[in-house]
Amino acid sequence: MLAIALFTGSIHAQALDGRLKKIAETKSIAIGVRGDAMPFSFMMGSSPPDGFTVDLCKRVAQSIARQLKIENLKIDWVLVTVQSRFDVVAKGSADMECGASTITLSRMRQVDFSSITFVESTGVMVKATSGARSLADLSGGRIGVIRGTTNERAVMAQLKRRQLSATVVPFGSSDEAMAALEAERVVAFASDRLLLVGAVAKAKDPRSLTLLPEQLSFEPYGIVLPRGDASLRLAVNTALAQIYGSAEIDEIFKRWFGQFGPPPAILEAAYLLGTIPD
Repeated sequence: MLAIALFTGSIHAQALDGRLKKIAETKSIAIGVRGDAMPFSFMMGSSPPDGFTVDLCKRVAQSIARQLKIENLKIDWVLVTVQSRFDVVAKGSADMECGASTITLSRMRQVDFSSITFVESTGVMVKATSGARSLADLSGGRIGVIRGTTNERAVMAQLKRRQLSATVVPFGSSDEAMAALEAERVVAFASDRLLLVGAVAKAKDPRSLTLLPEQLSFEPYGIVLPRGDASLRLAVNTALAQIYGSAEIDEIFKRWFGQFGPPPAILEAAYLLGTIPD
């Protein structure tokens, strides 16, 4: 990946405000994480959170510590769900959320976002024996989604545009939707493609499931931040610019997605554009 030299960012001697003031005073940062968003943010039993976005946010926290000149910044992990992740940040229980959250205009009415951290798309998982090859083959069936996600909106928009009559069935979590697909209570489960790949790893019979080739939407991920906190957003984007302009982003990507090959061109472009000069 093209690396661009950056000056090391620092927060100058000025009165801190917002969440940065709290972080500096407590020498701790609260980061919201998902337990079910493999491979971006997940937890296995009592193990600490792990995943691509978790790794990225650990390095963001290290950068913020350097910017604030804090020697030992403690990370407090806050477990969130797909339904609670934005409220947790907006209400102050977490300073940021590092999972698999798509940047949208409607969500910006409640929270803010960092520079793009990943680019995904909505995919559809079906039983391999179904014979389905596209969304059109699911007409008349029941398609599972996670309630309140951009995937739910993407599926409904595609059904309307293509004039298909499938029923969208919302679930509270990925585990619930996958269980319904395996039990054939739905004919498909639509979610972010890599989240579906992660969910298959936990399925009773992974070989019985297959991912359709269609991509139904564009899903730009970002770190969720409190709305209106310009200082924290600047600190986070400074950290991301440093990471994207170095070999660090390649290391993180290779750890989690190296088996799929190099980053796609659109993701390379996102990281290049996120390498904001100092």
